[in-house]
Amino acid sequence: MDPPEEKSRCAVNRKLIRPSLHEIKDQINTRQVKKRVSPPEQTHAETFYYLKQMQSRTPMVVVLESGEEIHGIIEWYDKDCLKVNRNAQPNLLIMKRVVKYMYKKNENGHRRTSKEAEGEPDLVFEKSEG
Repeated sequence: MDPPEEKSRCAVNRKLIRPSLHEIKDQINTRQVKKRVSPPEQTHAETFYYLKQMQSRTPMVVVLESGEEIHGIIEWYDKDCLKVNRNAQPNLLIMKRVVKYMYKKNENGHRRTSKEAEGEPDLVFEKSEG
C-alpha cells in the first residue's frame, strides 16, 4: 500500500479539466453572431392560386386600379402579367402592376358569399403597397 503522504501528493497535483476563460468568451461571441434566419421571400401561394384557377377554368373578375372590371378565365400567367380569355370579346394580356385585386365570379356574375363557397375560402389577392 502507498503511504498516506503519496496519496495526498497525487491529489494535490491533479488538474481540474475545465475550459479557459478565453474559450468561454469565444463561445459566447459565436452564439451572438448567429442571427435568426429570415422567412422565405416567396411562399408560392400566388402560384398555387393561379394554377388552381387555371386548371378548374374558374370564371374570375379582375379589378384594375382604374376601377374597370375584366371578366374571364385566366389562361396563363408569368412574373409580370396575366392572360385572360373572355367570351365574345378579345383576350387580354394584363400587367400585374395595374391589377388592384381579383376574385372568383359565381354564376350570377357577382362575388360569391361564404355560404356559396361551401366552406372553400374566396381568396382575394390585393396589390401590396410598397
